Amino acid sequence: MADIKQVLVPDIGDYKDVSIIELMVKVGDTVNAEDSLLTLETDKAAMEVPAPYAGVVKEIKVKVGDKVSKDTLILLLESTGATIAPAADKPVVQEAATSPSPQPPASQKGSTALPPANAALTVPVVGERMSAAAGKAHASPAIRRFARELGVPIAQVKGSGMKGRVTKQDIQNFVKAALAQPRSSGNDNNLQVLAMPLIDFAKFGTIETKPLSRIKKLSGANLHRNWVSIPHITQFDEADITDMEAFRKQIGAEYTRQDTKITPLAFMLKAAVAALQKFPEFNASLDASGENLVLKQYCHVGVAVDTPDGLMVPVLRDVDKKGIAQLAKELGEISARARAKKISAAEMQGGCFSISSLGGIGGTAFTPIINAPEVAILGVSRASLKPIYKDGEFIPRLMLPLSLSYDHRVIDGAAAARFIVYFSQLLADARQMAL
Repeated sequence: MADIKQVLVPDIGDYKDVSIIELMVKVGDTVNAEDSLLTLETDKAAMEVPAPYAGVVKEIKVKVGDKVSKDTLILLLESTGATIAPAADKPVVQEAATSPSPQPPASQKGSTALPPANAALTVPVVGERMSAAAGKAHASPAIRRFARELGVPIAQVKGSGMKGRVTKQDIQNFVKAALAQPRSSGNDNNLQVLAMPLIDFAKFGTIETKPLSRIKKLSGANLHRNWVSIPHITQFDEADITDMEAFRKQIGAEYTRQDTKITPLAFMLKAAVAALQKFPEFNASLDASGENLVLKQYCHVGVAVDTPDGLMVPVLRDVDKKGIAQLAKELGEISARARAKKISAAEMQGGCFSISSLGGIGGTAFTPIINAPEVAILGVSRASLKPIYKDGEFIPRLMLPLSLSYDHRVIDGAAAARFIVYFSQLLADARQMAL
């Protein structure tokens, strides 16, 4: 007869009514002793609750968002008779990303060996599998997924948890250490970024603490890395889209009946591909050594999507092989999946160039951050009618503000100016995109 056992929340100290932020198993899963079952999060720490023994999950009694305390029933486990893990009476505790602790020194337990200054924080991923080297690290599936999302080679991270287990804090320390390490320039005059001061804001007045969304936590490290490691330059211009908008509205009614909304962004995707083909250094990436340029023979374009939990950048594939109507349809579908949190990790990878459009909100210009390993990104602001002097008179024209950020290690100012001027010309006369 099967031995069905109850799995309870272990001793988690003085914490009560702790939120469940992630379930790592489902009914029918086979787990080993010490495999992580779920993650709890307080305002100061994230805690993984391990399985006290091996078995098959028969029933789950909680869900994400539930509040639990010590001895709350988590799930029912059909035991396989494996020995109870001696260290399973306490959860694996990790300091949360929002905890304002300073970076630990290299000698402190849990510190990691720094990668070379010019090494990219990347890890080979095929589907959901890590590389063979990464598989040797002692880490839970959730921690491996967290490492993949940040591009951290988990095999290089030294674990500070039980039995050398890699924790979330270990991953974060690895990223912090890589960002803090000065780039070698042949001398000792490198400037290092000072740590942010710890401030008690409550002493100045009433405050409210609101945790960052998971997407913002994950993207924050990548944005910081890209901003401090890439020399950004932004080139500004305006495109006359008067005729393009007239044409778009003309064909819009026909495609609306086909449940396809032709947006200005679809035209921009097509113009971006033409510009990438004319200026191939924009459709490239620096290799890990920083000494070679990898020129891509494909055109995948990422589009920033504003979701309730933060910015996401899904990638449209083979934009050069598709027409404006097909791009508009795919753009609507992938944006809807992103907002509904139904987009896969694969759909967020492989971009050659990105477009971030704030035209639906407003603004006249901004400096978008390059989405490494790409070397350029186009920011789009709101179009407005302006008096343009032409043929001896001022005429009203619809002008679209453009902001092109580029990696100055790869692209010089003259090339960036030519790129954005050509892009603007394509939007001004959409017929050129068909040539």
